[in-house]
Amino acid sequence: MTSAPPPAPPPENPAAPPERPRRWWALVVVGVLGGFMSGLFGVGGGILMVPLLILMAGLNQKQAATTSLAAIIPAALVGSATYLANDSVDVAVAGIVAIGGIIGSYLGARLLRRIPMVWLRWLFIALLVAVAIRMFLTVPERGAGIELSPLVVLALIATGLFMGVASGLFGIGGGVILVPVLIALFGQGDLAAKGTSLLTMLPTAIMGTVTNVRGRMVDLRAGAVVGLGATVASFAGASLAFLLPPRASTVLFAVLVVVAATQLTVRAIRMQRGGR
Repeated sequence: MTSAPPPAPPPENPAAPPERPRRWWALVVVGVLGGFMSGLFGVGGGILMVPLLILMAGLNQKQAATTSLAAIIPAALVGSATYLANDSVDVAVAGIVAIGGIIGSYLGARLLRRIPMVWLRWLFIALLVAVAIRMFLTVPERGAGIELSPLVVLALIATGLFMGVASGLFGIGGGVILVPVLIALFGQGDLAAKGTSLLTMLPTAIMGTVTNVRGRMVDLRAGAVVGLGATVASFAGASLAFLLPPRASTVLFAVLVVVAATQLTVRAIRMQRGGR
């Protein structure tokens, strides 16, 4: 009697589970919505784009974050150019804040692994709520600028440092912090604050995207599709910003900050339940 042949060995490289399908129409829609918000408010748009990329386009959390960061580069470029063409960007202030922002984003990413986040996260949420309340009560003087002095320069660098650390720790874009600080603390006009914010975020977004590309953590095709929609819509959002009266502009921005605080609160509760 002959014995049965031995079973065939399993394949050395089993097929990986299929990725969730990309919904390309959804990428365009998300880009348009995020780009419009970016141009209108002077922010990165990630507050809206990241959750929508997960829900609508089938991306996971990391893919959504890296795709959003890549897409905001052309959108911020077009948005800041629109504000610059209307004399509503302070290039010197943007450069000063960017110095602190680049250093702060690096420090934030390093601190993320080393410090307990529970109380720090709730303190930052409380800060965002205070910022929102302040914005509800503030009516900026449109066209007001910032007079640079050694003390003001140091304060702007410190603002960029805090903005970068918060971005690295909590994943909140710098514009949500920078725009209200420039308006409420430095007395800058609302349009100039938005345009300056868009210009400030360009170097950090470029550096972050280059790092993500080298680490193969970004889907460049998805980023290009989202970025195309965001670029077109950013111009429309920035154009609308010039039609809004200052009071309406600050109230709408306050609502945006409340949305950001709500997102962080939901994330904080989930992390606490997960023991993180």
